[in-house]
Amino acid sequence: MCDTLNVSVEEKVAIFLLVVGHGIKMRMIRSSYGWSLEPISRYFNEVLRGILSLCHEFIKLPDPSVVQPEDSKWRWFEDCLGALDGTHVDVLVPLAEQGRYRNRKQQITTNVLGVCDRNMKFVYVLAGWEGSASDSRVLRDAMSRDDAFAIPNGKYYLVDAGYTNGPGFLAPYRSTRYHLNKWAAQGNNPSSAKELFNLRHSTTRNVIGRTFGLLK
Repeated sequence: MCDTLNVSVEEKVAIFLLVVGHGIKMRMIRSSYGWSLEPISRYFNEVLRGILSLCHEFIKLPDPSVVQPEDSKWRWFEDCLGALDGTHVDVLVPLAEQGRYRNRKQQITTNVLGVCDRNMKFVYVLAGWEGSASDSRVLRDAMSRDDAFAIPNGKYYLVDAGYTNGPGFLAPYRSTRYHLNKWAAQGNNPSSAKELFNLRHSTTRNVIGRTFGLLK
């Protein structure tokens, strides 16, 4: 990035941070800076492209050769790199397209796939799918792209029952108590090996839920 005749790099970054960091509308920035919406949008996208060009410097998949620190929750899942799940984010779309973006709760959303490591850091994100799309469909798309989400051999991620259990993905037992709120309501003592596995799985996979919670 570089200065232009009328705007410095610092001003462009300030506009970007006002929009992203504080949720200020571009129309309000127009009244403060005295510019029209077109240059404000152009400066915003210029900074955004610059940040996206740096993404591979800061967002990296976990190195499978690195020994993970000891953690009581993760010790039951050797070679596990983290967890993944889908989350719904509200969007504004034209009326003609709202049917495709309406999820099962009748909200207009986009279904976003997020993958995080053990330390609640995102390592892969795929946004843009309609809210009506299933989580498994979004994951299949992520793994078939040119810049596909890849999992090293012998490693895996924790997933919920909405995904297929297989190489690279470890899902819980179906038709067995799983979610943490059910354990709190019905007592925390598992009554079978499957329930014990699901309890440990749910407690550990909760890392992706907490990561989404911080994001939102």
